[in-house]
Amino acid sequence: MDAEISSIDEGHLRRCVELATHALENGDDPFGSALVDADGAVLAEATNRERSDGDPTAHPELALVRWAIAHLTPNQRATSTVYTSGEHCPMCAAAHGWAGLGRVVAAASAAQLAEWRAAWGLPAGPVTPMPLTDVAPDVVVITPVAPFDTQMHELHRRAVAQAEG
Repeated sequence: MDAEISSIDEGHLRRCVELATHALENGDDPFGSALVDADGAVLAEATNRERSDGDPTAHPELALVRWAIAHLTPNQRATSTVYTSGEHCPMCAAAHGWAGLGRVVAAASAAQLAEWRAAWGLPAGPVTPMPLTDVAPDVVVITPVAPFDTQMHELHRRAVAQAEG
């Protein structure tokens, strides 16, 4: 992580961990995200709904992109921040870039998520994990952010244990 985060950033990341926890409790993978305006007000929140909706693209980051396009001007999108429990996958990173959304603050990085999955003996996902900036190079990304990355590690460990259950 190259940039410092504020107490406001920490509060929004805390909420993303809560949203990820709710997703896991609802039978989905533990991911949650919030879209916040330039003044720090939460505009929209979303959780992973891949299993709930039977849609492998039902990622919270993509839901927030769709919400932003429908409700915000290009300038409002550019000055927003997406807080999220895990760094965007390439699909969500591309949507973020095309929508012109602002910075991203992610509790855990894509590299961490891939490392955890490999350590638990899980198969690789269908899309190569990569830094968001490899897909959308102009987006400012802050990740990983301690201690939220550790909290997300635990939630993902719980998800694996439940699946093996």
